[in-house]
Amino acid sequence: MDYKASAQSVLDAIGGKENIVSAAHCATRLRLVIADNGKVDKEKLENTDGAKGVFEASGQLQIIFGTGTVNKVFEEFTALAGIEGGTKEDVKKAAAAKQNIFLRLIKTLGDVFVPILPAIVASGLLMGLLEGLTKAIPGMAESNWYTFFHLMSSAALTFLPILIAVSSARAFGGNMFLGAVVGMIMIHPDLVNAWSGDAVNSAPVLFSIGSYSVRLVGYQGHVIPVILSVWVMSFVEKKLHKVVPEILDLFVVPLASVLAAGAVALLVVGPIFGQLETWVLQGASWLISVPFGIGGFFVGAAYAPTVVAGVHHMYNMIEAGFLSAGGANIWMPIATAANVAQGAAALAVALKTKNKKTKAMAVPAALSAYMGITEPAIFGVNVRYKKPFIAGIIGGAVGGLFAALTKVGASAYGVTGIFGILITVPNSEYGLGVWNIVNYLLTIVIASGAAFAVSFIWYKDEAPREKNKVYSPLKGTAISLSEVKDATFAEGVLGKGFAVIPAAGKVVAPFDGKITTLFETKHAVGITSDAGLEVLIHIGLNTVALEGKHFTALVNEGDTVKAGQTLITFDQKAIAEEGYDITTPVIITNSDDYADVEVLGQGKVGFGDAVLSVKEKEQEIATAEAQA
Repeated sequence: MDYKASAQSVLDAIGGKENIVSAAHCATRLRLVIADNGKVDKEKLENTDGAKGVFEASGQLQIIFGTGTVNKVFEEFTALAGIEGGTKEDVKKAAAAKQNIFLRLIKTLGDVFVPILPAIVASGLLMGLLEGLTKAIPGMAESNWYTFFHLMSSAALTFLPILIAVSSARAFGGNMFLGAVVGMIMIHPDLVNAWSGDAVNSAPVLFSIGSYSVRLVGYQGHVIPVILSVWVMSFVEKKLHKVVPEILDLFVVPLASVLAAGAVALLVVGPIFGQLETWVLQGASWLISVPFGIGGFFVGAAYAPTVVAGVHHMYNMIEAGFLSAGGANIWMPIATAANVAQGAAALAVALKTKNKKTKAMAVPAALSAYMGITEPAIFGVNVRYKKPFIAGIIGGAVGGLFAALTKVGASAYGVTGIFGILITVPNSEYGLGVWNIVNYLLTIVIASGAAFAVSFIWYKDEAPREKNKVYSPLKGTAISLSEVKDATFAEGVLGKGFAVIPAAGKVVAPFDGKITTLFETKHAVGITSDAGLEVLIHIGLNTVALEGKHFTALVNEGDTVKAGQTLITFDQKAIAEEGYDITTPVIITNSDDYADVEVLGQGKVGFGDAVLSVKEKEQEIATAEAQA
C-alpha cells in the first residue's frame, strides 16, 4: 500500500488543508474535524486505497483504515497538509466547538452521566440481588443483614446529587472536591428531605417575594439544579483563579466559589429549575403512560434516530431523574426495544445477504446490539442499507408499545439488552412485580421479531454496478496478459489487466485521474481514477535497466490529467534495437477491490478504445465504536 498516495487522496477528497480544523487518529481510524463539510467528496474517500469505511459522528469525519495502517497514513497526511496532529480529545473539543448550542448541551450531559454509570449499574444490580435474597430467605427483610446489604445497594442513588456534582465539576473544568461540597449542600441534613412526605410545602420558608417562596428543602431526586449549580461554581472558580493573587488563592477562591454556588443553588437555581425538572419528568412519565401504549410506540421509534444524531445521552438525565425521585426507570425497557430491534434488523441482513463481507460485518454487529452497543449495527449495516434501519425503527416502536402497555421498569440505568435482565428483576422498592422480568423478555422478543421480519422481507442485495472502464493508453495490438513473456505479469501477481504491443511511441491517460506514481526511469507510470481505480502502465519488459534512456515524461507525480492526455513518449525502435521486448502491460493493481475485471476485446486498438470493464462490489464497512 502506498500510504502517501492514500493520504493525498484523503486530503484531496476533503477539500485540501485549508478545510482542516483538527486531525488525529485512534487505533483504527483517521479522525478529522472539517471546516466546510460541503467540500467533502465522500465517494472519493470511500474509494481511497486502504479505506474500509467512512462515516460522520459527533461532528467528526472518521475514515477507517485499520490497526497498523492508520498511523502510517496519518503520518503522511499531516506531512502533506503541513499540520501538527492532535489527540482524540483535541479533535473532540474541536468538533464540539463547531456544534450548535443544543448539541453542545447534549454532549455535556453525556460527559456528566457516562462516568458515573458504573456506580448506578452496581447499585441496580445489588438491589436486584438483595430482592432475590429476601424472596429466598423468609424474614431477612427484618434482619440487620438486610440493613447491611441495603445501605450498600442504595448508597449511590441516595447520594446521587453528590456523584452528579463531582462528575459535573470534572466536565466543567472545576475542582471536583468543591463540586462535591456543592452536592452535599443541596442534600444537607439541615434541609428537609425532599422524599419525606409533603416536604415542599412543610419546609420552613426562608423568604418570599410575592408568590415566589424559597423553602429550606433538599434536592433529593433532582439532577438539573445540581448540574447548573456546579457550573456556576466552576465558572466563578476559574474566573477567580485568573485575578486572585497566588498568595491568597487557596483561601479566597474555594470560599467564594462555594458561597456563590451554594447561594445560587438554594435561592435561584434550585427553586426554579427543580420545578422545571419535575415538569420534564412528569412529561416523560405522561408520554410513556399515554393510553394504549402510544407514547412508548413513539419513543421506541425515535430512539435509534437520536443515536444516529448523537443526542441519546440526554436520556440519561431522564432515567436518573426517575430513579432519583424514587420510581422505577420506565425509559430503559423502551430503549432496549429500540436497541435489540436494530440488532435483529442487522441479523436479517446477515442471513439474507450473499455478500460475504456484509455477512461478516452484520453478524457480530447484531450480537453487539443485543449486548447494548448498537453503533456497529446502526452505522456499519443498517444506516448504510437504509431499509434495515427503518425496519429497526418499526421493531423499536412495536417493542416500545408493549413495554409501555405492561409498565416494564428497571432499578438502574446504563444497561440495556440481554444484560438488562439483571436490573429488571422483581423489586418491591421500585414497585417492580414478579411479571416485570417476563414482560422485559417479551419486549425483547416482540421488538426483535418485528424488526427481523420487516428487514428480511424488505432487504435485497444491491446488484453490482458496472461503473468503471479503462481505455487503451496505447495504439497497437491488445493481447491477453497470459501471453506476456514475464511471469509476474502473465500470472496476474500485480493484478488483472491486458497488454499492448505498441504501434506508436506514446502513452496517454486511460481515464481522468491523478498521477500517483512516476518511476525515475520513466518506463512506468501509475494513475488513479477519480473513482479509485488504480492502473499501472509498464512500457516494455525489464526496461528499468535502460535507466530512463529513450523515455520522456510529460507529467509529474501528483498531476491531475484528463483521458487521452499524453503522459510519456518513448522511442520504441531504439528500445527494441537494444534487445528489449516492447510489450506493455496495463495492470489494475487494486483488482481485489472489484468484483470482476473483464477484457472487452483483443486485437487492434487505438487511443481511447475501451479495453477493460471493471465491476464494483460492495465495499467493506468497518464497525463503528460505541460513542459512549
